[in-house]
This record gives sequence, structure tokens and C-alpha cells, in this order.
Amino acid sequence: MNIEIKDQHSLKAISGMIQPLLHQLPDTVRGIDLQREMTSLIDQQPEEWKQQLTDKLEYYLNRMEPLEASDIDLGGPGCIGRVWYRIHGDKNPVDTDYRLAKRETDILLLNLLMPRQRKKLFEQRNFDFSYTIAKSEGLDQRFRANMYYDMEHLALNMRRIDNVIRPFKGLELHPEVAKAVSLKYFQYGLTLVTGITGSGKSSTLDTIIDANNRSMEAHIVIIASPVELVHEPIKSIIRHREVGRDVTSFKNGAIQALRQDPDVIMIGELRDPETIMTALEITDSGHKTFGTLHTSSAMESIERIMGEVPTDEQTRIRMRLADVLTCVISQKLVPSLDGKRVLAKEVLLVTPSVKAAIRNNNIGEIYQMLMEGGKMGMHTMEQDLKRLYEQGKISEETALNYSNNKKRMHKLLNPSTMDKLNTMVG
Repeated sequence: MNIEIKDQHSLKAISGMIQPLLHQLPDTVRGIDLQREMTSLIDQQPEEWKQQLTDKLEYYLNRMEPLEASDIDLGGPGCIGRVWYRIHGDKNPVDTDYRLAKRETDILLLNLLMPRQRKKLFEQRNFDFSYTIAKSEGLDQRFRANMYYDMEHLALNMRRIDNVIRPFKGLELHPEVAKAVSLKYFQYGLTLVTGITGSGKSSTLDTIIDANNRSMEAHIVIIASPVELVHEPIKSIIRHREVGRDVTSFKNGAIQALRQDPDVIMIGELRDPETIMTALEITDSGHKTFGTLHTSSAMESIERIMGEVPTDEQTRIRMRLADVLTCVISQKLVPSLDGKRVLAKEVLLVTPSVKAAIRNNNIGEIYQMLMEGGKMGMHTMEQDLKRLYEQGKISEETALNYSNNKKRMHKLLNPSTMDKLNTMVG
């Protein structure tokens, strides 16, 4: 990837700042003991030195927006001393003749963290945090960051958080689905936004939260790890509570929120059985709740929740889930023909028939309900991929590759004569 880098911010310039510290490190120390030695050396440096090193790294972070990069990676042997960007789904390194040594990137990354953050990193071998670059004009640029270990050396991924909230109309939700996610029409109920990492779940939730913020006088509590986009209160009070900074866990944040007079509670990730159970309980108490799961379909989302519950509790939880679940949006970002990415989604609206299927543990019936629920705004991932293909936005190969049910996808793209006749008769 050919990107012009100013000399004062080149990897060679970064190396020149760090080299004097490397000479003071013992050759026999490795791993966390080595990073502790590095931390001690960093703390001895003047504030001006620390800020200059931070500025050089932020130079690469600031390049992300004009490059339309979603992520940046560096550090550890996996990055071979280079800076990598993910642009429209593809990850490539910046072309440069100079490469940073692993110990150099260790110091570069440790300089980003405060003492308490380094302590957590050393204890957990991994650390999630948010990072902000202050801007003299416009909104500050925020990042979601994860620092971790790669063969005893530090590595970093940062995801750029888009300050621009997508218009609600851009989600292209059916009016019935739009009502389901709106506090104006449904004052309670659980909505799940699901997908793999990098599928745009946070952006979709931010759009939904923003729509409620603009339309209702309410109290919205966001519990996230970390907090990504910060919403400005418009008609609603909006609280942002970051796990590890403002609250100890998702579960505790959700329970505490019940004593804060909320109307909407957004739980950034339903990552463990305790948090899932808590989300069901607070929704059952009459609140509108949003959460995310790392699942690729509506059926898988329901099965995941049931799979996290002890066997002797499954019947009770299945009944509760049927009562509180309102909507499931499962999404993917798929490569488009213009070289970018486009949103594909599966949408389940929990109708009386869907509730009955959940209660009776007939989850397999839900796929057919999705296929036949178009009048209510429901559709499968395969149906939405077909729509994108017919609109000329994605290729047939992409539709097949990103489908959950490839056999069904192939039939949708290549219907038999009998299928066509059945469609005409229907």
C-alpha cells in the first residue's frame, strides 16, 4: 500500500526516539518482565518525549479517516515491524523500507497507556480500552482498542469509531420493525443485533439509539466495553458507562441501571450466561433493552441463549425469552461491486407464531416463518443477499459466499421451473 509518510513521523524517526532506551534494557529479560523494565524507563522520560512519541503514533491513526480505513494493527512478530490498515475489508501493510524491531513497538505501545492500564494489561495479558484524539475543529476522533500479547511481545488493534451516525432510514427497516425498535411504540422488549466481529453491530445500535434520542423524552443507559460513539443528549438523558472504568461488569451495570430510572438499557455485549440472564430479567421487569451477540442468524441467536442456560433452567428461560424477545437483526458487511462494503441483514420480528415456536422448542420452524414473513418486514439472510444481487450491488459469488444456507441461496439465485410456478401460484 503506497501511502506518503512524512519524514518526521516515519518508522525510522520513531526508532530513533526509542533506540536510546533499548540500550538500557538487559538482554536476558523477556516477556512481561521485559515490559515492566520498559515501563520504568518510559516513566523516567520527560513529558515532552512521551508526547512526541504519542504524536508520531497518532499521525498513523489520523491517516485512517482519509484512507477510509476501519482498523490499524501494529506490534508483535505478526506485523513484521510494519503498520497495517484494513480498508473496505482488506488488510494490507504500509509500504516502507524501514521496519520497527519488536522491542521498539513494545515501547511505542506501552507509552500509550496510563499506569493503571499497564497494570491490567500485565495481569490479564490483554486489555480493552477506548482512545481519543482531541481535534481543534469538529468532533474528537475515538477508537476502540485492544492491546494483547503475540509471542511475548505487545500487539495492538485499533478500530476507528465513525463520528457520523447513519440515518435511521439507511437501515432500510420495514415500518413494523422500525416500530419494534422504537420506544415510542414498544416501551419494553429485548432487541438483539447480532453478527461476527466487524459486522457493524455497534453502528446499527448507535443508529437505533440516536433515533430514540431524537424522538422521545427518556433516559437511555449505555453499558459498553469500551464506550465507542458518545451520543449528545437531544430529547433524552444519555448515560455512557464503560466496563472497567465506570462499572465493574456488564451484569453489574445492568442491575445498577434498574435503580437509575431508565427507559432504555443498552448492554454492549451479552457475552456470558450471567449477563444474558440479567438482560432477560431487566426486560421482563418492563424495560426496553438492546444487546449484541456474536451470532450470524436469528435462529442461532435463540439457540445460543438457550445453550448458555443450565439444562434444568431451560424450560423457564425459554418461556421468558418468548415473552420478552421483540426483534433480532443479524447482519454482515459484504464486499460490494464498487470496492466497498454493503450491509446485508436477516430480520426476525417476534410474532405470536414465533413466540409459540420458542416456547415449544421448535426453533427449526422459525426459518420458514422468516421466509414467509415479508409483509411484517421479516426476511432471511439469503433473501436479503438476493435483493442486493438483483440491485446490482454484489456479485453472485459474494451472495453465495456470505449466505448462511448455501443450498437455499443457490436455489434463490437459480430457481427451477417448479419453483417459478410455485411463486406464480402463490
